[in-house]
Amino acid sequence: MAVEESEKMIPELEREEDLIAAARHIVEALGSNKNLTSDAKKILADLGSRLSSMNIENEKEERKIGKTEGDIDGGEEVDDEEEEEEGVGVIEKRLGLIQEKIMKWEEDESMIWDSGPEESSEYLNAANEVRMLIEKLESMHLSKEDQEYKFLQRAHSVLQTAMTRLEDEFSNLLIKNRQPFEPEYVSFRSSEEDAADGNSFVSLGDDSFEESLRRDSVSRAAEEHIIDLVHPDVIPDLRCIANLLFASNYAKECTQVYTIVRRDALDECLFILEMERLSIEDVLKMEWNTLNSKIKRWIWAVKIFVRVYLASERWLSDQIFGEGEPASQESFVDASKASILQLLNFGEAMSIGPHKPEKLFRILNMYEVLAGLMPDIDALYSDEVGSSVKFECHEVLDRLGDCVRITFLEFKSVVESNPSVTPLNGGGIHPLARYVMNYLRTLADYGEALNHLLKDQEEEDVVSSSPDTSPGTEEDNRSQDSPGRFPSMARQFLSFASVLENNLEEKSKLYKETSLQHLFLMNNLHYMAEKVKGPELRIIFGDEWIRKHNWKFQQHAMKYERASWSSILSLLKDEGIHAPGSNSVSKTLLKEKLRSFYLGFEDIYRIQTGWSIPDVQLREDLRISISVNLIQAYRTFVGRHNSHISDRNIRYSADDLENYLLDFFENSQKLLQNPLRR
Repeated sequence: MAVEESEKMIPELEREEDLIAAARHIVEALGSNKNLTSDAKKILADLGSRLSSMNIENEKEERKIGKTEGDIDGGEEVDDEEEEEEGVGVIEKRLGLIQEKIMKWEEDESMIWDSGPEESSEYLNAANEVRMLIEKLESMHLSKEDQEYKFLQRAHSVLQTAMTRLEDEFSNLLIKNRQPFEPEYVSFRSSEEDAADGNSFVSLGDDSFEESLRRDSVSRAAEEHIIDLVHPDVIPDLRCIANLLFASNYAKECTQVYTIVRRDALDECLFILEMERLSIEDVLKMEWNTLNSKIKRWIWAVKIFVRVYLASERWLSDQIFGEGEPASQESFVDASKASILQLLNFGEAMSIGPHKPEKLFRILNMYEVLAGLMPDIDALYSDEVGSSVKFECHEVLDRLGDCVRITFLEFKSVVESNPSVTPLNGGGIHPLARYVMNYLRTLADYGEALNHLLKDQEEEDVVSSSPDTSPGTEEDNRSQDSPGRFPSMARQFLSFASVLENNLEEKSKLYKETSLQHLFLMNNLHYMAEKVKGPELRIIFGDEWIRKHNWKFQQHAMKYERASWSSILSLLKDEGIHAPGSNSVSKTLLKEKLRSFYLGFEDIYRIQTGWSIPDVQLREDLRISISVNLIQAYRTFVGRHNSHISDRNIRYSADDLENYLLDFFENSQKLLQNPLRR
């Protein structure tokens, strides 16, 4: 019966061996094909490992069958000692063959994987066979007296040699097949390097200054991209080596090799992205123009680094160590931690620095970008091993947010207390008004982020004390298209505008002429209202605020006219031109009245041609209003007393006066030709 079974088993084993040999031949043939996909190569690599395992199992069966046949052919049982000696001989022979294959490469300085797929496959199989031999021997629970114990120690030595060599091969494959960084991700437009931002009220007061502070987009679709950091052809080989190292209890050594190589690669990536390693002290000592350029590059680089390179790095570790496997996450975290913390260090330094107003936009840029990247970072470092990196990212984000809040509120305090000892020449638009309104207009573009950051910083006492933001009008101060979209930011902006108005009121008192005080306030309130009419601020301030401030600047325009022209307009009335005790017009009194009018007009002309109304339409409207009142009154007065006034007493015609009004508010002081002598 035993003979029949053995006879049946022999052909089966032979057929199995033929199949295994054929399969191995196919694996080797296909393995040399460079056009295979990564998935196909993974399947081939796994199949190669299994074929090696099957060889050892078949050898076991062959030995078992051989022993059975020997028992039957000899017609007598083999004693235990002979059987043991035969088993020891098979182990010794097998170990010798394996050791020969392993040690052959110790005398060769070339890399195994450079010699082709046959050599690498043979070496992997040999290393795997010694691993399985060790497992078999260890399962026998040998004592030091057992003959097999010496083979176990020898096998461990061979395995250690093979594992050390595989670590080197693993490292070499990772380094040699590192892919160059994609040019499309490492180009940074030179125009972005221009540091046009100023550092004073005046330089930031230009209407166009916010163009230099245009936000960097956080567009996800354009940046999310997985690239091959290592050539895809070698991924199956790397996976096979890693699997064998892990199976042989060399997981720690494998991940250490991987971490070192990939950490260096990510450092090189930061170097290519020109993200130099800077200490907090280095950042704090930088001049603003240099720092501004560094911030813009950081904003660009951190998005590329997280969404392209870190995402690709995580994908690479998953491909080699297995998606979702602890080793994959640990290797990724250990490899990337230093580089991501280097980037975060710059963000932390920026959050510490002086809270200067011109930095707020860049800090907001950084906050927005990092906040936009947090879902990506949370996903990349989702496991417990990555929690420290995740925590640091959130900490830096919070610090940047705190810096935004503090800078905004401190700037408002600075505006509130901004002193002036010298009035602005000509009563035009004060640089502070330009600065603040352009500042708010640019900040409005950060609505979502800023509203979130200011929601816990609402100063209800300031808001409620302002007549423009009383509870009864708060609903009106919201755009009907988006009611209450940014309530916290709206309250702060309204409060900020109120603080600016109060400051301008104080600055107006520096002018001695009441008329110039009103002209100054008219100019600045009109400027504020026009800024708020733009789409950025209108949605925050609301139409009611605009209507109220239109009314305010018009009131100051009326008060200006009254203060400037009422005295000489009164000279064009009939009071005081009659001779004492008579209803007849006194030519002398009439002549003096006209002379006083002309002298008054010449004084106003000399002074107010040097005054300024920068807005063309406002300037034209005020000239028309003056003309309607003054020229009409002058024509009427001269026409009514034409019979009592000789031509030589008419210094200026109505048309002359109207033409002279065109010189007003041009910020260029002029004198009339041949003015009257007092």
